[in-house]
Amino acid sequence: MAGSAELQEPVKKENALLISFAALATFVSLCDAQCYVIPNESSASDGCKDLSGVTHQLRSDWKTDNCESCHCDDDGIQCCSTAAIPMGFDRDKCQAVFNKETCTYTVLEKENPSKTCAVEAWVL
Repeated sequence: MAGSAELQEPVKKENALLISFAALATFVSLCDAQCYVIPNESSASDGCKDLSGVTHQLRSDWKTDNCESCHCDDDGIQCCSTAAIPMGFDRDKCQAVFNKETCTYTVLEKENPSKTCAVEAWVL
């Protein structure tokens, strides 16, 4: 029976590893959900052109008016939202209101916008 116990130990480690990878994959998916890439049009380019036609220097970082953090590298532009999005609130009773100045959401009651609503989770 000693051999049986020895075989169970690697199985436990493999299961723990699989669970860890599944959790990591879920976390990465949630974090990457609000990102996008604009590929560089030319490999000989010394910058990146954004959706507005503005060219940014290679290896530069900037923030947009739409609350995004962007980076230019040889592959192109990568932009991700900096605003956490509310999830898990009563959508019939409440609505998410975006403040572009602070890049934040507030969840307010539709009938009484002076009252905030409970939010279960925020996704960045």
